Amino acid sequence: MLVYSARQAILNRRSQVVAYELFFRSGPENFFPADVDPHEATSKLIGRTHFNKGIRPITGGKRAFINFSEKSLIDRLPLLLPQEDIIIEILEDVNPTDDVYRACVELHRFGYRFALDDFIYKPEWKRFIRLVNLIKFDIQHTTLDEIEPVVKKLREKNEKKLLAEKVETQEEFDRAVKMGFSFFQGYFFCKPEMHSNHEAEANEHLMFLIYKETIADELNYKKITQLLEQDSNLIYKLLCFLNSGGFPLKSKIKSVKQALTYLGDDQLRRLLSLFVTAILASNKPVELIKMCVIRAKFCESVSRQVAPTLVESAFLMGMFSLMDAILDSTMHDVLQRLAVCDDVAEALLDTTERSQTPLSLSLRAIKYLEQGRWYQAEREAIKLRLDKKQLSKHYQDAVIWAECIQNGSSSFDPNG
Repeated sequence: MLVYSARQAILNRRSQVVAYELFFRSGPENFFPADVDPHEATSKLIGRTHFNKGIRPITGGKRAFINFSEKSLIDRLPLLLPQEDIIIEILEDVNPTDDVYRACVELHRFGYRFALDDFIYKPEWKRFIRLVNLIKFDIQHTTLDEIEPVVKKLREKNEKKLLAEKVETQEEFDRAVKMGFSFFQGYFFCKPEMHSNHEAEANEHLMFLIYKETIADELNYKKITQLLEQDSNLIYKLLCFLNSGGFPLKSKIKSVKQALTYLGDDQLRRLLSLFVTAILASNKPVELIKMCVIRAKFCESVSRQVAPTLVESAFLMGMFSLMDAILDSTMHDVLQRLAVCDDVAEALLDTTERSQTPLSLSLRAIKYLEQGRWYQAEREAIKLRLDKKQLSKHYQDAVIWAECIQNGSSSFDPNG
């Protein structure tokens, strides 16, 4: 399905673009939907950018200003994003509580930068000001005449950079420059630009199960691995996150289990909570996801018989084998965002059918089975030293397993 976001340029005094603010959009209409919770909007925005094709392709490598609600800050949601890529924008309706302040102090220690949005000075915000790098003034909500004394006071202390938001005329721009503003944003320069990406829809039942694990007193990594392995889109987002630069990967990823070892409990809870918040609203069954699950289970089952050391890689390969179609991208572009092992990458990129590795052969075999090309499927099976009966059983078991998963049951697992 198509998912939407928007960006608006932030310029300096020389009218050069230095950053972009990113906005959530629920559809192709270029406005923020009134019926969406701010925390949900931020979660979905992060899912559609950082966990899809990344933030940098949208911003051209410049920093992204992202709005964070009170709940998003307390949940430490910004920790899911590289600190060098974003500015944390604290929304005007955030209550300056002790919990929010503690969250901001922790994020500041991790190197994140802050902007106060639509700033109106109140004493309770005083302790926050030392943490922020930039203060935004909405000059349509509070006129330049009204904010001039505050701006003058801030400039006297030479404390923070100032941004004039919603600049709509040359006169407003000129006066804001004269008052000492360093950055500018508004329709005078450009309206928000719409962006769309393809994203897979999710299984609602699966998301509820993941949510249940997220709120448990003690995380069950084995159960979480099993749940994530049922949805290729979630695995893709997980690996995009690990490959975003925040983790020193010592080796390329071979399995979901290995990927989770790089995350501590807090980071994993945060990541799973974002998945649930951003995706739970989707409730349409998607055949492509089901095909990924069947392929993954088939390749895992075959590998368990013919190449036991590749079992986990086989499952991962099957889950990613349709990711190009799901994201409406090329497999080459998909793999550039991930750190999968060479064997998996070779099989997924083998469009000429030259590769003769066990992973490539098992993937080709199930593709032929899906197409009803029995002779070609048996030909690949022979190379794997499987007979017709074994090939058929692996496929039937995989289909039954996928049906059980889709129906919310995990009672059938031919491989234990």
